Amino acid sequence: MFGKLKEKLKNWVTKNEEESEKEIIEETKKEETKKKTTPKKTTKKKKPVTKKKPSIKKSIKKEELNLEEEESKEKKSFFPKFKKKTEEKTEEEPKPEEEETPKKKKLGLFQKALTEEKFEELFSELQIILLQNNVAYEAVETIESHLKKSLVGESTKKININQELKSAIESLLINPPNFIEKINSAKKPFVILFAGINGSGKTTTIAKVAQLLQQNKISVCLAAADTFRAAAIQQLEEHGNNLKIPTIKKDYGADPASVGFDALKYAKKHKIDVVLIDTAGRMQNSDTLMKEIEKISRVTKPDMKIFLGESTTGNDATIQAKTFNESIGLTGIILSKADVDESGGTAISVAHVAKVPILFLGTGQEYKDLEIFDKEKLIKKLGL
Repeated sequence: MFGKLKEKLKNWVTKNEEESEKEIIEETKKEETKKKTTPKKTTKKKKPVTKKKPSIKKSIKKEELNLEEEESKEKKSFFPKFKKKTEEKTEEEPKPEEEETPKKKKLGLFQKALTEEKFEELFSELQIILLQNNVAYEAVETIESHLKKSLVGESTKKININQELKSAIESLLINPPNFIEKINSAKKPFVILFAGINGSGKTTTIAKVAQLLQQNKISVCLAAADTFRAAAIQQLEEHGNNLKIPTIKKDYGADPASVGFDALKYAKKHKIDVVLIDTAGRMQNSDTLMKEIEKISRVTKPDMKIFLGESTTGNDATIQAKTFNESIGLTGIILSKADVDESGGTAISVAHVAKVPILFLGTGQEYKDLEIFDKEKLIKKLGL
């Protein structure tokens, strides 16, 4: 799962980290060569000062001064003797230690700020990787905006590309609420409406959800509101028989909204906790069918409206989720065939575009193959 995208993201991250390291080594080499080439300043030696011999005139003057000093001493001998301050030896006060001035740190490449131009160059390759792996353009733009805000202007030493990319993708995803707790705490019957296109595995997924509820001691009934295909009614009924769950149905061509209404009445009468409504697969560009699902939603007033998309369809699933959300207001998403999804972009895109959480991932054809979505697990699968 997500193998291709994981490998490409890993290569992109390591490539940019290696390039940064090379630039640092080159920068440090340049600094070292500058040190070697700059000539050292030579200090001129001072010439020794030779003391001149005193002249005869100066020596005569000194003798005269000595005689005067002796006379003054004799006069002062009649007065009390005072110690001269000048004769007292005073201890020299220690000079205050000079504060060491902090050495200026030399700015290497890692201390340089990442420029916007360099960021654009760095992101352009990542943009291609994401688009090629079914990440919607709208989601790519959000990732770019997140990375630009956190990286541009920052010191390249502090930048962790892997961590920032992880944070950007995490911001697009929402962890789902506890599905079982939400149902247990709500008013009964709890109604869940499933929508999606043909071939997405909607009916099988409904059976998977039904078994999950049974395992948690929650009673369930099924509503076969896909009246456009007789095979769809039969298929849902088979799942109901396998799980020993009642299936509420009408004839082929009946009003789908009336099937949903009958299922609600049945659930209230038999004190069933949850009603799961299957609807006809419809393309998002069919106005007639989209109006019909809006009618089913109005009549049954579901507590939860789930879009069932196929992981492997990429951007198509993203467009479908967006359209169904605009039509009926989705509350959650389930992605089928997640076990064979190599690109991985669909999970990132649908959640971001619809602004609702992915509840489950379908990982096989058996009833047990339903995995609770966890964005932390998805991030790990992407190697971030």
